[in-house]
Amino acid sequence: MPLPSPAPRTLQHTRRVTCQGYLREDGLWDIEGHLLDTKSHAMALKEKKDGLLEAGEPLHEMAIRITIDLELNILDVHATMDHTPFKMCPDIALSYKHLIGVQIAPGFTRKVRDMFGGVNGCAHLVELLGPIATTAYQATHQTRAEQNNWSDGGEKPSMLDTCHTMDSRGPIVETYWPHFYEGEQNQ
Repeated sequence: MPLPSPAPRTLQHTRRVTCQGYLREDGLWDIEGHLLDTKSHAMALKEKKDGLLEAGEPLHEMAIRITIDLELNILDVHATMDHTPFKMCPDIALSYKHLIGVQIAPGFTRKVRDMFGGVNGCAHLVELLGPIATTAYQATHQTRAEQNNWSDGGEKPSMLDTCHTMDSRGPIVETYWPHFYEGEQNQ
């Protein structure tokens, strides 16, 4: 169902986030996220040569690539900041190498905020790591399901109990993963 019709309005800002997952020839996975912010109007930008960001020009353009294994361990990280409002913004990009050795698992978002929140990172790169983590799960899902025998009762699927639909006590799990079904939902 689409959103209801909005009140009359004027576009001010657009943020585009794109994430893609790639299986590499060596069996590892590259997960890439790209963030692009643009304004629909010109705005003053203190550190730009002419002091003006034209409508449609990137205010922020940043990307992160993580390399992971099937256990979702981060093996390598590259972060770039091609467009930023201040010249010193890209100085923090190398700090994201500290993600090497971290596993994408429950608590990942909190760990990222602890590591790179506030003055220790870039708010936009921290935000981008959320959809990158989700993309890592999605890109590797089928291979992990086959490897872990989720359909035959092997290891419990990681997506169970992550949302309303995947409740271990609910009808979807009872129907599709009955060996992981844990009883009726509390109504």
